[in-house]
Amino acid sequence: MTATTLPAAPGRAVTRLTALTTRRGALVIACAATGLSALVAVQFQATFADQLGAESIRALAENPAVRVLFGPARALDDPGGFTVWRTGTPVLVLCGIWALLAATRLTRGEEETGRTELLLAGRLRPIDLLTRTMAVLAVLGVLIAASVGAGLLAAGTGAAGAVLHAGCVLGAIATFAAVGLLAAQLAPTRAGASGLAAGVLAVSLLLRMVADGVPALASAAWLTPFGLAGRVAPFAENNPAPLLVLAALALAPAAAAVAVAARRDLGAAPIARTRSRAPRTRLLGSPGGFALRRALAPTFGWALGIGAYFLLVGAITTSILEFFDTNTRFADLAATAGFGGLSTATGFAAALLAILAVPAGLYAAGRIAAMAEHERARRFTSLHAGPSTRTRLACAEIAATVAGLITLLGVAAVGMWVGARLTGAPLTPTDTLAGAANIAPVALLALGGAVLALGWYPRAVTAIGAVPVAGGFLLDITARSVGAPAWVAQLSPFAHLAPVPDAPPNWTATLVCTGIAAALTVLGLRGYRHRDLLG
Repeated sequence: MTATTLPAAPGRAVTRLTALTTRRGALVIACAATGLSALVAVQFQATFADQLGAESIRALAENPAVRVLFGPARALDDPGGFTVWRTGTPVLVLCGIWALLAATRLTRGEEETGRTELLLAGRLRPIDLLTRTMAVLAVLGVLIAASVGAGLLAAGTGAAGAVLHAGCVLGAIATFAAVGLLAAQLAPTRAGASGLAAGVLAVSLLLRMVADGVPALASAAWLTPFGLAGRVAPFAENNPAPLLVLAALALAPAAAAVAVAARRDLGAAPIARTRSRAPRTRLLGSPGGFALRRALAPTFGWALGIGAYFLLVGAITTSILEFFDTNTRFADLAATAGFGGLSTATGFAAALLAILAVPAGLYAAGRIAAMAEHERARRFTSLHAGPSTRTRLACAEIAATVAGLITLLGVAAVGMWVGARLTGAPLTPTDTLAGAANIAPVALLALGGAVLALGWYPRAVTAIGAVPVAGGFLLDITARSVGAPAWVAQLSPFAHLAPVPDAPPNWTATLVCTGIAAALTVLGLRGYRHRDLLG
């Protein structure tokens, strides 16, 4: 080979490959976070400006239930301050989830498929792959944060607050990317690493809620990116000092990941399963049992998080109702923004349970994506070589996913009712169960989209499955906020949900959504039966 035909240095080639495989997801996250932030800032100036008096703001800031859900209310008379208060936590959670999932996919996921072994057959070391992955995620984090800051500036907010909020977004991405990289070094599988990192994110969010809701534990906010972002207080105090703590919070797991990677063998993990335990053969006698067994652990994790959240929501229902009773202005503003009925227990339950469709749908898409990943990693080769058909294997996975969905909806309903009962809120088990069941067709649309992708475009199962829930939710909020034409709003399945239990279900919409989900599933199964296997 002549000097003119020598390939690029392997390190630069790996960096480019990592960037290419990650840029699409980063672009989607940047657009979603930027669009949501800019939209709320514009909406504030068009709808809420000059309508929030000092007394109302003080009442909102002092309400413990509001602090638990959204964090301290600061600078609500400023479009930037209102935007950070309303969307800051969701944006940080969205960016954090993307960062940790990208980190585990690029490291432990690549090891599981065997591609890392090929890369390490040359001159690269494991530590080289890790540090280059860190560099790519850091650059993408900077771009996402800059996009959010630029969106706020374009919406007319203050420059200092926009820059500090962008710093908070970058800090959250860096922290959870580092947590994902560390989890990938510790756990033996990508699924285990993703679950471990997601658990850290959930605990961080819960810690922020506790710190903001219990004054005696306020110092705990300094241990979580969400709490530190609140202490920065963009557009209010504009305090940059917590960003230094946030940087340290990101560097600690990153340094630990490097240390572990330098000492472990390829494919090994400190948190390894013991090989001396007795064989566990339960649920291994059929494809359905095997699918159910694989779904138990992730379903338990999702149920734990969803149950804890709705238990908290039920517990603060009484406080929220008291707040709206004494501050009717906020009830009017909520109705203007499309969230009417929040001044009643059933209306509040309907509004919060409608959001349940998003995590429930993402759970369903994630389970089908896990099946595609197992196929890509050739773990299903022995199953496909057996007497079971592809359709039977896929139907077993779909049935296990539906069972998991029913479990999540039931846990959310029971959790909300228990929380309401503990504080005396007028909610019955029938109310919460009806509200949770009302969003099932939307979650099934996500399942149908994921199965469709499994059959025809298996590399985008999660993205396509998320369209009805994540995309539909954003479209619904955007359409209502900007006064879009009715036909635009009707494209979102959320626009067809009745506010159950505050009103009777929309049975026509329920049947149509369920029918569409079934048709997508059948079409996906047809494609899955005829396409080539991955891997």
